[in-house]
Amino acid sequence: QVQLVESGGGLVQPGGSLRLSCAASGFTSNTFSTYAMGWFRQGPGKEREFVASIPWTDGYIYYADSAKGRFTISKDRAKSTVYLQMNSLKPEDTAVYYCAAGDNGDYERGSWGQGTQVTVSP
Repeated sequence: QVQLVESGGGLVQPGGSLRLSCAASGFTSNTFSTYAMGWFRQGPGKEREFVASIPWTDGYIYYADSAKGRFTISKDRAKSTVYLQMNSLKPEDTAVYYCAAGDNGDYERGSWGQGTQVTVSP
């Protein structure tokens, strides 16, 4: 069973940066080959939304329009860790950020972390 633990959230001023980490456990050589990792977020009073995704193997990286040019998703397979580097943060980026793992990108049926709070405020 895949387990995910996020870290790196916090309070940052507008224009600042944060790097979120998602430490994964429970992957096997088989599941590494088919799983993708995603970052999602849920702001206050909003629905959960997709932010970015990356497969463990070579493949496409996807970003939400709101993340393009500011956020970068990356992975360290040796550490079973996925990162989300967030730059030029805006107040509207305030949300709980969740890491998810999905077989062939099926996150709804996959595993989710507990979330980490990101607050962007002066």
